[in-house]
Amino acid sequence: MSLQEIVIQQLFNGLLLGSFYGLVALGYSMVYGIIRLLNFAHADIYMVGGFCSLSLLTFFGGTFIGNGWLGIIVSMFITMIIVGLLGVVIERVAYKPLREAPRLSLLISALGVSMILYNSAMVVTSGEYRPYKTGLSYEGFSIGSVFITHTQAILIVAAVILMLILHLFITRTMYGKAMRAISMDRDCCRLMGVNVNKIIALTFFVGTALAASAGMMAGVYYGSLHFYMGFVIGIKAFTAAVIGGIGIIPGAMLGGLMLGLLESFGTQIPFIGSAWKDVFSFIILILILIFKPTGLLGKKESERM
Repeated sequence: MSLQEIVIQQLFNGLLLGSFYGLVALGYSMVYGIIRLLNFAHADIYMVGGFCSLSLLTFFGGTFIGNGWLGIIVSMFITMIIVGLLGVVIERVAYKPLREAPRLSLLISALGVSMILYNSAMVVTSGEYRPYKTGLSYEGFSIGSVFITHTQAILIVAAVILMLILHLFITRTMYGKAMRAISMDRDCCRLMGVNVNKIIALTFFVGTALAASAGMMAGVYYGSLHFYMGFVIGIKAFTAAVIGGIGIIPGAMLGGLMLGLLESFGTQIPFIGSAWKDVFSFIILILILIFKPTGLLGKKESERM
């Protein structure tokens, strides 16, 4: 395989991996930006989205919808709604009562929610891998000796479309403007008549829905699910959010894609390989935090007394 073909192959791999990181990282950034919470249960939402979509796709496989692209699209849409509502319930039950409490209390609550989701999935699945069966073929197109399946290309496009829709929602709609305003000054927004509780719930809905879509895409791509699947990608997505600038939506997108590309191309560096890609990722994180502590798109904030 020539150098050009290696670059093309790793570019596709990096974009696909970065898309998963970016979709999950968006939830971290949105929640942190609006209530300053590191929602460590978010990675398990990604896992729940995968299993929820598997149940729906299995059901549709026995109907006229089928488990092809139509079934996948319908399942993704329903999964995003169901898991988004789950995110709202979690916010109302576990986070809203502690919103004015010290941040450590919120963090512990988030860890508790994570353990509940994680262990519930382990009990339901008996700790076993579950195959993610679809009706998709392995057809694709070739670029030299590099073979790209249609599934890989469509998943990348779908992730980019979801990120673009979120960007337009945040920048062009009143709800998006309200989210940005609350992230700057929650009390002032409340005095101006903004329904803060409603906007925070909407933020959790959107963030968890995006994580659920990433969980389904991972199931379609890898072909299996596991209750432990959210752990590594949760750390990586959080890393991506920090790299881009935690609390900044474009930063999460940039950080996710950048981390995916760095991991993919990093495996081609001599003496690194795929076994060391996680080490390589966190070395990059450490270097960025040393030279740009606020992340690539982050800005220094002055704390008001």
